Amino acid sequence: MAVITLSRHFGAGGKTLGTLVAKKLGYVFLDDEIIKLVAEKAQSGDWVDTLEKEFDGKLLPCISGLVPKRRMEMILDDKKGGVDEVISVDILQQMLLQIAEEGNTIIVGRGGQYLLRDHKDAFHVLLVADLEDRVQFMEERYNLSLKKALQVVNRQDKRRQNFYRLLGKVDYDQPDIYHLVLNMSKLNLEQACELLITLVRGV
Repeated sequence: MAVITLSRHFGAGGKTLGTLVAKKLGYVFLDDEIIKLVAEKAQSGDWVDTLEKEFDGKLLPCISGLVPKRRMEMILDDKKGGVDEVISVDILQQMLLQIAEEGNTIIVGRGGQYLLRDHKDAFHVLLVADLEDRVQFMEERYNLSLKKALQVVNRQDKRRQNFYRLLGKVDYDQPDIYHLVLNMSKLNLEQACELLITLVRGV
C-alpha cells in the first residue's frame, strides 16, 4: 500500500516516468493538475464530503486519464496561470493524506514530499536533469521549437519556485529529503523505472 511522490525539474520526465511505473506496478497515477482540480473542488465546500465522493475507491482507479491534454494546453499557453494558483495548504495536505491512505498511488508535484513527509508508507523521489536535456525532452515529446521549449521550461521552473515559496520551502532540491534522486541526464526511462520499482518492492 505504498504511495510514491515524484518531485521533478520540469522536463526531466516526471509524468512520463510516473505513468510508466504506475502501469508496471498497477498503481494509480495522479499528476499535479488532477490534484489541483480536486483541491479546488474541496476548497469550494466541505473537503471531507468532496474527497469521499472523489476517492471512494470507484473513481480512484480511473482518474489518471482525466486531464493530461488540458494540462499541456495550460503549460504551453503564455496567458494561462498554469497549475500554481494558490490552494489552501491545509486542504491540499488533508487531500494528499487521504489519497495516501488509499495506497498504491503515484503523485507528481504539489509538494507531496513535504505534505506526506511523515507518512510511513511514502517514498519520496526527485528527478533532476541538465537544462539542455530538459529542453530537448520537451522538444521531442511535445514537438516544440527550441525557443518554445526553452521558454516553457524556464517558465515552469519559476512557477515551481513560487509554489514552494507558498509552502515556505527552499530546500526542495536537497537530496536528503528524498529516498531516491534520479539524474535523468544519466539514466533512461527504463533504468529509472527499474530503480524506482526496486526501491518500493525492496522494503
